[in-house]
Amino acid sequence: MGNPNVGKSTVFNEITGSHQHTGNWTGKTVDIASGKYYYKYNDYELIDLPGTYSLVTMSEEERIARDFLLKEKYDCVVMVVDSTSLLRNLNLVYQVLEITNKIVLLLNLSDEAKKKNIVIDREILSNLLGIPVVKATARSGKGINELLEEVHLICTSCEDYYTKKDVDFDDISTEFLLEKAEFVCEKAVTSAPSRKEEIEKKVDKILLGKYTSIPIMLLLFGIVLWITIAGSNYPSDFLRGVFDSFELWLAESLDKIGVPQTIISLAVNGVLRVLLWVVAVMLPPMAIFFPLFAILEDIGILPRFAFNLDRPFEKCGACGKQALTTCMGFGCNAVGVTGCRIIDSPRERLVAVITNSLTPCNGRFPLLIAVISMFFCENSFGAALILLCFIVASILVTFACSKVLTSTVLKGVNSSMMIELPSFRMPRFLKLIGDTVREKIVFVLLRAVAVAAPAGLIIWALANIKVGGTSLLCSIADALNPIGHFIGLDGVMLLAFILGFPANEIVIPVALMAYLSTGEMSDYSSLESLKSILTDNGWTAVTALCTCIFSMFHFPCSTTLITIWKETKSVKWTLLSILTPLTAGTALCALINLIFE
Repeated sequence: MGNPNVGKSTVFNEITGSHQHTGNWTGKTVDIASGKYYYKYNDYELIDLPGTYSLVTMSEEERIARDFLLKEKYDCVVMVVDSTSLLRNLNLVYQVLEITNKIVLLLNLSDEAKKKNIVIDREILSNLLGIPVVKATARSGKGINELLEEVHLICTSCEDYYTKKDVDFDDISTEFLLEKAEFVCEKAVTSAPSRKEEIEKKVDKILLGKYTSIPIMLLLFGIVLWITIAGSNYPSDFLRGVFDSFELWLAESLDKIGVPQTIISLAVNGVLRVLLWVVAVMLPPMAIFFPLFAILEDIGILPRFAFNLDRPFEKCGACGKQALTTCMGFGCNAVGVTGCRIIDSPRERLVAVITNSLTPCNGRFPLLIAVISMFFCENSFGAALILLCFIVASILVTFACSKVLTSTVLKGVNSSMMIELPSFRMPRFLKLIGDTVREKIVFVLLRAVAVAAPAGLIIWALANIKVGGTSLLCSIADALNPIGHFIGLDGVMLLAFILGFPANEIVIPVALMAYLSTGEMSDYSSLESLKSILTDNGWTAVTALCTCIFSMFHFPCSTTLITIWKETKSVKWTLLSILTPLTAGTALCALINLIFE
């Protein structure tokens, strides 16, 4: 066990290799990993407890770690600490020593400590703590064999493995433990500021500065958005071309073997087209945005973003870590929702989950960029600034909705935020790409594809089934016109947003299908042709503005909604996750329409 971000999981993976599995500890919601290894004719099982800073405060992770230490049977505790931050880590070590002294202290990240001119005298530290100490660099495997030997010696030294001390954590003085930790560090640690540390301090003065932090955050985020938007156009166009050719080939092949045209149209122009459209539009932006986001996180910039935004989120009754989950939502709201697991407080975690859909994901960017370029600014630089203004607006609405939630259905006392401000380091590109593809891109894409196929069937049916010479799609759009006009849209766009529930990427193609009264989804050849179609159907600048606002603030897509249900296991919170952005978007659009009508 150990603090977050000390390399605990790296140690676990290095020892257990592929002999590991993850599951819920009985009655708990946080996963615990376990694995097996063999050493000196003995079989061992290694449990990886959740990272925690303390056993005294009561987040879910801390409850699990504390209950495990107090109630479960184990032979030895491996305490993994960061050699560059020994003082902070010793607080938890002393708390565990209150329960058991069968501990091996692993000084991980020894290479980083050496770079920072930090020298830890292992013998002095071991004598002062009364436990064996091992220096290691887990990611290179250094020190792991020595660790296994020390664990082996403790586990075979006596038969009474499971003896624990009686301890009441309410009686533990954290101030006294801190004094002990400071004394130990004074005796065992010598350090001199390195050039790297001096540079990091100067960079942090800028990144965390009162007047510089927010502009730099916006600048960096703007660069990430620009790279994502500019870089995704070409692969998206390529995929569309490949998929169009595949659709044509498949339709011709089915026709040759005598498949009826209705079935071909349903299967190819309906189900398959929507599915492939979602892949073509979603995959390239995700493949660019998520790795860039992961690089910022690995460098150490994102934790500083959370630190900067902690104060405004705290004023809204939320948590600064919500800043991280909000940033994740710009890539995909489903990923942002799963990212809310990093928030310890269940109440604040729910606030982050419910409001994450207020963040425009990359699936909404194509519509936003197209509408901005057609109706507000053709210049790419100006369009990028307007898009950034919309994004800032989404953050302000997130603050407002968080405040409303924490003042009504989610009242409670704010938790304190303890967040790691890690040292800056070069990102591990290969690992980042592998983790991003496996944990984010594939995860989101599979969920989107699962709902895109049946949605394609429904959209095709609505467009091709006619009553009185008019398709159901157009009939429903006409029926929705009064509601659409009330919020500055029309029935077609409102229906397009509803049918875009499987994936926001198909909103424009569905709208075109209704405007042009075609029986299948089709793309626009240019922004000029699209603008001509929209203005011919009554669009104005007010319609364009309301469309952008409603695109940012409406119900979550199906992938996000499924994720919210899986994370909360609650119909109540899932419904509130729909109503919160929908209410905000409807109110703002109605107000704008009322002012400019």
